[in-house]
Amino acid sequence: MKTTRILKTTRTPRPVRALRTPGGLSLRLDVRTCAVVALLVLAALTAGVVLIGTGDFPISASDVLKALAGQGGPGQEFVVRELRLPRVLVGLLVGACLGVGGALFQSVSRNPLGSPDVLGLSQGSAAGALTVIVLFSGSATAVTLGALVGGLVTGVAVYLLAWKQGVHGYRLVLVGIGVSAVVTAVNGYLITKADFVDAARAVVWMTGSLNGRDWTQVGPLAVLCAVVLPLVLAGARALRMLEMGDDVAYALGVRAERVRLLLMGCAVLLVAAATAAAGPVSFVALTAPQLARRLTWSPGPNLLPSLCMGAALLVTADLTAQRAFGADQLPVGVVTGVLGGVYLLWLLVTERRAGRI
Repeated sequence: MKTTRILKTTRTPRPVRALRTPGGLSLRLDVRTCAVVALLVLAALTAGVVLIGTGDFPISASDVLKALAGQGGPGQEFVVRELRLPRVLVGLLVGACLGVGGALFQSVSRNPLGSPDVLGLSQGSAAGALTVIVLFSGSATAVTLGALVGGLVTGVAVYLLAWKQGVHGYRLVLVGIGVSAVVTAVNGYLITKADFVDAARAVVWMTGSLNGRDWTQVGPLAVLCAVVLPLVLAGARALRMLEMGDDVAYALGVRAERVRLLLMGCAVLLVAAATAAAGPVSFVALTAPQLARRLTWSPGPNLLPSLCMGAALLVTADLTAQRAFGADQLPVGVVTGVLGGVYLLWLLVTERRAGRI
């Protein structure tokens, strides 16, 4: 008599720890998620230190740490603190904003393609910046404000056009694709109407770069993150319930449309501010949440891992752009565009094989 062996395909239960405070509050910690977040923070900081030491005046990692601690020479401290540290801080903050913004949009739309790159927000910010450059020949500050306004206006337009007794996933993505196509056409028209100098300036800005970033970009971006990110992280529990559907969320006491509107507003603000600070750096918002979810094996929005993944990805891409091509340093947007495009093709093939598209 033959016997058949039953193979277990279920995954081992995830280790979870509960911490209790003296006030009676309890906090559940996913051990794997905490480990992934710690490793991503370490990777981002390590890449940042190496990036600070990279350039025409190379500095070793140990000397960079000494200069950051105020124990280096005057020349090294000037290069590290005044010239290179702001660039790295902008990269970390922009990557964090894009990672969280992408995670929010993908969770709200319940679609891995629901990222700011696909929904047209990055293109809308670019349209605002191009309008200031081409039509008004504005300063760097005016371009930044134009990009911020353009992203916010595009986000509002996508939300209103996708509204039909609420905002639902595939309708949001389809409307975003349409808005993205229209705004891209507007951007092309603005470039064709610009003179040679303004057109060159616009193309450089649209590539997405951290070159020339200083403390004037760090301050506003840091303040925005300090205000918006805690609000977003506080809504992680409600966002997880929204992923189960509006009916379930309402049954659990979550006002679905109000929470969705608040979190989408935060996501639009984060993405628009990141684009205003560094230009339209593509595909970080698309790839960071997906990679974070694959590392944590955790359902839900994975906001904190996505934040850390976005920061690590952008700084690592900038380091690659400076070191991998010798004297021909590339803007970071070129590197993220190439890597993100390959990832997008792989994601489309995977979703098609799974029968979801």
